[in-house]
Amino acid sequence: MKRLLPLLTAALLGACAPVQTTIDPAALPRATDYGPHHFPMEWWYVSAFIPDEGLALHWAQFRVRDSRLPVPLMISHVAVTDLRSGTLSFLEQPAGSGDAASAPLQLTQGAWTFRQQGNSPAAPFELKAGPLNLTLTPLKAPVIHPPGYSGGPGVGALYYQGVTRLALKGTVGGRTVQGQAWLDHQWGNQIPGQTALWDWFSVHLQSGDDLMVYRVRRPDGEVAQLIGSVVDPGGQVRPVTGLRATPGDTWTSPAGHTYTLGWRLQADDFDLTVRAVRREQELRSRSTRIDYWEGPIEVQGTWAGQPAKGTGMMELVGGVQR
Repeated sequence: MKRLLPLLTAALLGACAPVQTTIDPAALPRATDYGPHHFPMEWWYVSAFIPDEGLALHWAQFRVRDSRLPVPLMISHVAVTDLRSGTLSFLEQPAGSGDAASAPLQLTQGAWTFRQQGNSPAAPFELKAGPLNLTLTPLKAPVIHPPGYSGGPGVGALYYQGVTRLALKGTVGGRTVQGQAWLDHQWGNQIPGQTALWDWFSVHLQSGDDLMVYRVRRPDGEVAQLIGSVVDPGGQVRPVTGLRATPGDTWTSPAGHTYTLGWRLQADDFDLTVRAVRREQELRSRSTRIDYWEGPIEVQGTWAGQPAKGTGMMELVGGVQR
């Protein structure tokens, strides 16, 4: 069975999608719902750009369910960008068994773990994965990002929950760090790289506001959904109105995917320019057979009529490996 797991996962995520389960956009989950769930696809992400340390990091735990398999498959990624040395390291655990339980949330795949240290929404999380040994303490309450899901008919949908700002402390590769992080959690019937691609932005603004923008694309590149949310300094979430995302500068990776690394994000109350800090951030996953760009960004412009600056992370899905 262990030898078959990588082949089965590649089939599920590449050529033959799991049987999809209908989600109900009118019945949204609780903001404190960290999972796990009985849907074909579920993942948890932690991402952080720590400018003072010259570091950016990304951890992802995927959980894939299919009626043809006896147990859910777990896959996990860790990427660390060292801006001082100009290096990107990418580690992954291939498809295999693992544990997922709640509440409190407990995720385990091999020696990598992600655990919340209590049932309170304010309880810290502990992440131990490869070079990461971190404590993540929520600075804001968990939210459901309006309208509650990403995607929709034709591309599949994922419920969308998370914490937009957490205090980060610990070590990365043995180096002591502290900064701020972002936690995402999604689940549903959307199959990354096959039924949908996306461009995703998470921004911590100096004002204390947190901005999320999600641009879901069909495999042919047509935009299927554009949504955004703001979590204000007090932790209240609201949808972005009048949102527009205008692509700018592009970069073509050695694998042949073209990623848009410069953007203009506009809405009724902001006008922001997004710039990738470093181009060479493509992650080529052997376990999922999907290529995606994940890296730090800098943002500046106006917010509520005032000058604004911020930093964050951007994720651009290139698609199934060629």
